[in-house]
Amino acid sequence: MTAQEKAQAALTSVANDTPAEEILKIVSRDGGVIVKDFLTTDQIERFNAEIAPAMQALDPGSTHENEIVAAFHGHNTKRLTNLVTHSATFRSEVIEHPLVHEISDLVFLQESGTYWMTTAQVIEIGPDSQAQMLHRDLENWFPFIGMGPSGPEVTINFLIALTDFTEENGATRVIPGSNHWSDFEDRGTPEQTIPAVMNAGDVLLISGKTAHGGGANKTGDEYRRGLAFTFNAGFLTGEEAYPFLIDKELAKTLSPRVQRVLGFRSQYPTGSPGLWQVDYADLGDYLNL
Repeated sequence: MTAQEKAQAALTSVANDTPAEEILKIVSRDGGVIVKDFLTTDQIERFNAEIAPAMQALDPGSTHENEIVAAFHGHNTKRLTNLVTHSATFRSEVIEHPLVHEISDLVFLQESGTYWMTTAQVIEIGPDSQAQMLHRDLENWFPFIGMGPSGPEVTINFLIALTDFTEENGATRVIPGSNHWSDFEDRGTPEQTIPAVMNAGDVLLISGKTAHGGGANKTGDEYRRGLAFTFNAGFLTGEEAYPFLIDKELAKTLSPRVQRVLGFRSQYPTGSPGLWQVDYADLGDYLNL
């Protein structure tokens, strides 16, 4: 891709009051969109303060025994999970953000019926880090690779910039239009990517069908910090087993909507009488929520 072609293929940015339907039209066309000022400076400061002890205790790099997965995680990258436990701001404001559910409802409700959270992570790419291998988020569920662009939208990713994202410090790189490629085993090449340059507080929304990856941090002293959280269709299993991670008493303080996306209530995919149940009754009733 030439420099001119990359400029023409730059991701569209929209204001945070743009209707969800318009945002999703852009995602459907390009594979992703940047929504400006998704979080306020105050929200970012509170979130960062809440996760500071856990981030400080966390070592960079991966503990995964698979070398490919470890390389994917990054040798100088910190990934903090279980954010619902770590941050009140995250559980009460970020995943309760109206736009998050307006978008997710439009994506999932008609075709999939319900959705829940795949994972939520703080991803902090440290200095002198190589670019992450390109991938599509739907690769968690292998059959959808073969379905290609005609398959359902089974996952979407919200990536919030907690620091400014620049091409030099590791801004996420995206291949616009890769959600329409006929062969999803083709992840593209780094030369086809463009950086999602964002200010702190902006969010990159991408389709699970879009090829992307964390960029290389070529700086010597900058840490690129982002908050990524994804949702998947209710008939699929997510990455984080939240009911085993989050204290039940904490779960009781959450809204029914958040309880459902975390797996403390049953899932009701389209055409199903219910999944994730107890004696054919809702899990929320069993847990006395």
